[in-house]
Amino acid sequence: MPSPTQRALARVPDRLRPFVVRHRRLVKFLLVGSGCFVLTTLVNFELKLTVLQHKPVVALTVSTVIGTVVSYVLNRRWAFRAAGSRREALMFVLVSAVAIVVNDVPLAVSRYLLDLREPYVDPVGQEVADFLSGIVVGTFAAMVFRYWAMRRWVFAPSARPTPGRPVPAPTTAPREPGYAAPEMPRDVP
Repeated sequence: MPSPTQRALARVPDRLRPFVVRHRRLVKFLLVGSGCFVLTTLVNFELKLTVLQHKPVVALTVSTVIGTVVSYVLNRRWAFRAAGSRREALMFVLVSAVAIVVNDVPLAVSRYLLDLREPYVDPVGQEVADFLSGIVVGTFAAMVFRYWAMRRWVFAPSARPTPGRPVPAPTTAPREPGYAAPEMPRDVP
């Protein structure tokens, strides 16, 4: 019986399949991110329309934290297939804290520096500005930062040279079930 990944890969057009297989980690990261983007957006609007009506940056921060926790679990278990360690968890928390600030900055600038809020703009203009600055621009900037930082520090290969210890010989990564091509070498220094 084919795995869900094999079934999904079978639906990808033949011309795109080699690209998807070669960059499967990025594709998985983007799928996880898309799901967490929807979750973050829904939680953000729920909070903004109920208990945090006058605190949009706090609502965005809370919704981003929720999306980040879900993202960590899915990225660790599926996109990066890492075993998990205290160092990894600590690095993830640090990277995520920076990413949450990166995500909040465009909304704070829009609201409090550019005054794109009531009474300076109408309620619809305020919500459009909040959505574009906080959800679209902020999430995109945080996503780019997270992908780079996750590959570099959080889910990085653990075989790093240390003084006095020889560098282990490179080995091939184990094949993931459902893929026809081997993993391409990572470009992490």
